[in-house]
Amino acid sequence: MTSPVRVVRRGAIVEVTLDRPKANAIDAATSRALYLAFRAFHDDPEARIAILTGAGDRFFCAGWDLKAAAEGEGAGADHGPGGFAGLTEYFDLDKPVIAAVNGLAFGGGFELVLACDLVVAAERAAFALPEAGLGIIPDAGGVQRLPRRLPRALAMELLLTGRRVEAEEALSRGLVNRLAPLGALMTAARELAATIAAKAPLATRAVKATVNAGEGRSVAEIYASMRGGKVPLYDAMRASEDAREGPLAFVEKRTPVWKGR
Repeated sequence: MTSPVRVVRRGAIVEVTLDRPKANAIDAATSRALYLAFRAFHDDPEARIAILTGAGDRFFCAGWDLKAAAEGEGAGADHGPGGFAGLTEYFDLDKPVIAAVNGLAFGGGFELVLACDLVVAAERAAFALPEAGLGIIPDAGGVQRLPRRLPRALAMELLLTGRRVEAEEALSRGLVNRLAPLGALMTAARELAATIAAKAPLATRAVKATVNAGEGRSVAEIYASMRGGKVPLYDAMRASEDAREGPLAFVEKRTPVWKGR
């Protein structure tokens, strides 16, 4: 049986492709496969950043596989340690992930995008959370993450109406980092990934870990966590060889040689 998830590593960049024709919808088995892909990415010391995209040119991901649901797979099915889509509840993943949105990201597909750290979208991409019209709510990150990304009134509008957001609006609202023509989408995502992968590995992980630790907390509380040893990656970064190499390379006017330790 063909795997619904394809993984390729290009140097320090891991590319994960969701490939379930026709709409890249996600069932429990696909969620577990995505989690295993991202767990392998996490555990690979040479991998620094991942790109997640969908196969084809119409759907990034249509969300929950309603055919599987109609056949009896309930919302409470075992989606694995990472939750729905393998990433929405993978809170220990401390390496950055870019969503390369090649088409429609609806329902759980939009929630999967929200679980990523950066977003590069094709100019024809679109986003929506239609769950309220199906008698459910987007509880795999939609109701949790969208109000943190958008003004509350706008987030509530999208959650309650299911209104479709086109790529240009998503960019203007800050949901997307940059747009690209569909044919240049992966090139744009790889360029962004390469820029990040060139930075100090422990520093990029410490950035994500510290930002995650500070979600919903005051600046004072974030400082207290950092200074109190509650963000281990922050402490590891400060004590690392790379933290000494960066300033030394700057003074010596050369490219730093990162060791990830």
